[in-house]
Amino acid sequence: MSNKIKRSPLFYVGDKYKLMKQLVNLFPKEINNFYEPFVGGGTVFLNIEAKKYLLNDIDKHLINIHKLLIASSKNPEKFFMNAEKIIHKYKLSHSYKKDIVPDSLKKEFKKTYYARFNKEGYDKLRMCVNNFQKNNPLILYILLIYGFNRMLRFNGSGKFNLPVGNVDFNKNVVNALNGYFDFVHDKKISITSKDFKKFFSDKKYSKKDFVYLDPPYLISASEYNKLWNHDSEADLLKMIDILNKKGVKFALSNVTHYNGSKNDLLLEWMKKYNVHKIESNYINYHNNGKKVIKEVLITNY
Repeated sequence: MSNKIKRSPLFYVGDKYKLMKQLVNLFPKEINNFYEPFVGGGTVFLNIEAKKYLLNDIDKHLINIHKLLIASSKNPEKFFMNAEKIIHKYKLSHSYKKDIVPDSLKKEFKKTYYARFNKEGYDKLRMCVNNFQKNNPLILYILLIYGFNRMLRFNGSGKFNLPVGNVDFNKNVVNALNGYFDFVHDKKISITSKDFKKFFSDKKYSKKDFVYLDPPYLISASEYNKLWNHDSEADLLKMIDILNKKGVKFALSNVTHYNGSKNDLLLEWMKKYNVHKIESNYINYHNNGKKVIKEVLITNY
C-alpha cells in the first residue's frame, strides 16, 4: 500500500480523509473481505487493500454515484467528456482546464466569487435534476461538487435543495477522480444500498475478514445524522457484539463527547473492547471555533 492517503472524489461531509493516517495504522494488515456498511464518500475503502470489498450505504443516490464512478473506471475519458458537456452547458467554472471567472468578479467578491459566478448555472442544473433527471448520478455528482459543503440533500418532497457552494471543479477534484478510477478498476467490489441490519443479515464470514463501521454519530448535529437515534445505536452495538462472537475483526469509529453532550450508551458498551483515541480537528462552521469532540476507534483486536 502506498503511504499517500487517497481522498474520495465526493469530498463528503464526515469524510475521514484527515484521520486516515491514524486509522490505517490501527487496521489489520491482512484483509480478505472488507465490509463497510456506512461507506459514505468512500475515503476509507480507497485506503484499504483487500481481496474483496463489500460496500453499502442507505443513501441510494450516494450509492448510484459510486456505481457510476466504478463503472467509469473502465473508461475515465468518457466520464470526463460527459461531465464537461454538463459543465459547459450550464457555464460552470472549471479551473482544472481554464479559469473563466472574470477578474472584476474576483475583485468585488474576494472570498465568494465562485459562488457568485456559478449560482445561475447551478440553480438551472438543480431545477433540471428536480424536474426530469432525479436519478441521473452524473448530474447529482456535479451538483455535489459545486454544492454547499458538498452534500447530497433532499427536502421532504424529494427535491434536491442544496444551495451553490463557493467551490469549483478544480485540479483537486480531477486528481481525486483519477485516484478513485485507478484504485477501483481492477478490484472486486460489491456495492448495495440497504439498511445496515439488512446488509448484515445474509453475510457469511471467513478468516481475515474485517468490518469497518462509521455510522452517523448519535450526539453530533450533522445533516445526515437526523435519521439516527438511540434505538439505531443500540441495534448497531448489538450487531457488533454478534460479529465479535463470530470471531470477525471489527473497528468502529464514533464520538463519545461532543460540545457538552456525551454518548453514555457507547461509553458503557465500549468497556468490553479496545479503545484508541483519535486526534480530530473538526471546525465549527458557525463560529469557526474548534468543537470539543472526543473521537475514538473501538476494536476487538
